[in-house]
Amino acid sequence: MINASLSPSSTELVINVLAMVLEQGKPLDRAYSHHFSGLKLAPSEQARITSVTGDILRRLNLYCYLADISTEDIERMGSRLLNAWHMFYELPIPKLQYTLAIDEEDFAKRLASAKEDPALFDGCPEWLDKLGTAQLGEAWPKERAALAQAPKRYLRVNALKTTAADLLSQLAREGVEAREVPGVPSALEVISDAALFRTECFKQGLFEQQDAGSQHVAAAVAAEPGMRVIDACAGAGGKTLAIAAQMQGKGRLLAMDVEQWKLDNLKQRARRAAAHNVETRIIASSKTIKRLKLSADRVLLDVPCSGLGVLKRNPDAKWRDTPERLPVLVALQKEILQSYSRMVKVDGILIYATCSIMPEENRQQVDAFLSANPNFSFIDDETVSVAETGFDGFYLARMKRNQA
Repeated sequence: MINASLSPSSTELVINVLAMVLEQGKPLDRAYSHHFSGLKLAPSEQARITSVTGDILRRLNLYCYLADISTEDIERMGSRLLNAWHMFYELPIPKLQYTLAIDEEDFAKRLASAKEDPALFDGCPEWLDKLGTAQLGEAWPKERAALAQAPKRYLRVNALKTTAADLLSQLAREGVEAREVPGVPSALEVISDAALFRTECFKQGLFEQQDAGSQHVAAAVAAEPGMRVIDACAGAGGKTLAIAAQMQGKGRLLAMDVEQWKLDNLKQRARRAAAHNVETRIIASSKTIKRLKLSADRVLLDVPCSGLGVLKRNPDAKWRDTPERLPVLVALQKEILQSYSRMVKVDGILIYATCSIMPEENRQQVDAFLSANPNFSFIDDETVSVAETGFDGFYLARMKRNQA
């Protein structure tokens, strides 16, 4: 997508989206929705705008340094930022009515200097680089660089309605090029610029858009038809629907969350996917959990986390979050793990998961839980590395309840 200059109108849209995210604090998806609403953009042009905006946010401090502006100046000096972005990729600068030029000699000096600072070149804020270095040591630079890359587009084949081979054929007939993903049988990688949500395949519920790493976590639940399974932090329900397919629609799958609107959205997605064994339940209080004590064969806890494994997909989080937020999340994770684990029955499996690659949120949480709960035993765990897989980064651990 980064192979041609933006049109003047698209450049203005990118600046407006960035300003809404960085100066008004709006989430990126809401900023897109606000600015795309009512516009008749071609799918290819909308994709270019989101691609360029995402790239700028993934390495915002780099492009601001090259443009010699601060992140607080986007709305006022956005044209200078976009000019620097075009110069970085050696693309012709758009001809805007009002623009702030950049001295080419100064730009070249700044670019050479930035290349000597790997963290800056990877678009990593100082707080995150310190955290990553402290938690991952020598492994951090590769993960940091991988998080600066554009995310790939993955689909999960809905096994309740189709197969990977059939879906590939149907997508091809609609002009969507895709291919299988080694090691993740449920996943397809989309390799063409296609408006997926306008396809008949999507309308028929033949797939969900879901990162391959996320699908790998859902597969670890290993749910079987007839089981009672609880997805206790269901959120938007991507993993819930993947588990429903594992269960072939047989058994009871309870999706729970503290926010009703998420469960309402999940109900709609479940109907489209023909996931008829999905039930939803709001977590209104601790009593909701107590009533389900020792009841489930599988409990998935995809807990709230820093999201530091999915920054290439949610790059605005780097510029909104602070290091002070992590201890609060770690405390919440510990509380959820201790409380919600009560729902696992004897010989049942507890699956703890995050979309983070930081040990403090992952293995350290698991070790602390097992130390305090000898009635559970460790089975295995895995970190889905961004650098090694190209997927988003995730962690999962499986534990077995041996006694009540």
